[in-house]
This record gives sequence, C-alpha cells and structure tokens, in this order.
Amino acid sequence: MNPVVRNVAIEPVVSAGEFRGAMRHLTGGVSVITAGRGAEISGMTVSSVSSLSVDPPSLIVGINRAASSWPLIARHRVFGVNILTADQVEIAERFTGKDGLKGAARFTGAEWTTRASGVPLLVDALAALDCEVEEVIERYSHAIVIGRVLDVVSSQRTAALAYWHGEYVAIDKEEDAARLAEVSLPSRHVHARGLR
Repeated sequence: MNPVVRNVAIEPVVSAGEFRGAMRHLTGGVSVITAGRGAEISGMTVSSVSSLSVDPPSLIVGINRAASSWPLIARHRVFGVNILTADQVEIAERFTGKDGLKGAARFTGAEWTTRASGVPLLVDALAALDCEVEEVIERYSHAIVIGRVLDVVSSQRTAALAYWHGEYVAIDKEEDAARLAEVSLPSRHVHARGLR
C-alpha cells in the first residue's frame, strides 16, 4: 500500500509583531555596512554583525536584499563593517535612509578611507573591517553574508553604540565595567562561598 502524501499549509503561530517585539530584547552593536567603490557607493546601518571565526578571521552579517547596498555587495563581492562609537548616532541615523539620503550622500559629514578592497571605511569608527565575500546564503528577505576579513583598523576609544528596545544606547567599557563590577562581584563572592 502506498502512503498518501499531502502538503499541508501550516499557518505561522508567531506574528511578525510578536517576533519583532521579542527581538527588541536582544541588544546589538550598531555598525554601518559600506559597499561599492569610487562614486558608486552606498551603506546601511545594521545590528546584525557577528564574528564567525578567528582562524581565518571571518564574520557574518544579515543584509536586506531590498537595501541599496545589496547589489553593490553582490557585484563587487567586498564590503566594509564600521563598528560605531557611542557618539556616532548621527552617522547611524544617516545610514538608515530615513532622511531620504541615498548612495554617496550618506557619506557626507564624516571622514572615510579605503584599504585593500576599495570600500569606504569610517576613520573614527571603534573598529573598521575590510571584508571580501566568501559565501552568501539567501533566505526570505535577507542574505546571510559570510565575509573574510582582509584588514582591521581599530581605535583606542572605549564607548560603543548599541541598539536596544528601538533606542540607541551608549556602552562605555570603562564606566559600565566599573558599574557591573559593583553589582556582580558581591553576588559572585557569595555564590563562590556557597560552592566551597
């Protein structure tokens, strides 16, 4: 007897609003992804960058395929990751595209340089990574881009820009580490004593 195979459409149990609401609890570092070369450049603000491997140095970034930067990344196979400092909210906002600026106009008001790939890298970024595309995985509206890091430029600054609950948040290594130590060290000592 042959089993009957039926395709049953299953309605999603999680709405887009519920999913967005849950993801707002996840704090993400804010970066500007840059793409293109010369006059044909663009960029976008993301909070979806994550390290993949130290050897070889590589990372993952999620990119909306409707973004103006996506065709440039797909064509040139290189991109920049510019990790923003706490005082670069204006740059983060400019690269969201909310104000209508597109392409090269988004780069005004900041200093940019290039490295091996030729993509613009933000001079004052907390860190700027020059990357080449190793692999692209397309799913739904986005592409998961695996990038091999060609070069890294780091600054001595310590305050990073994060995104949490729909707001930009400053995280300062010096100040916030001291505050966290005050709160967590006493409880750590109590917990450690309980284990002895």
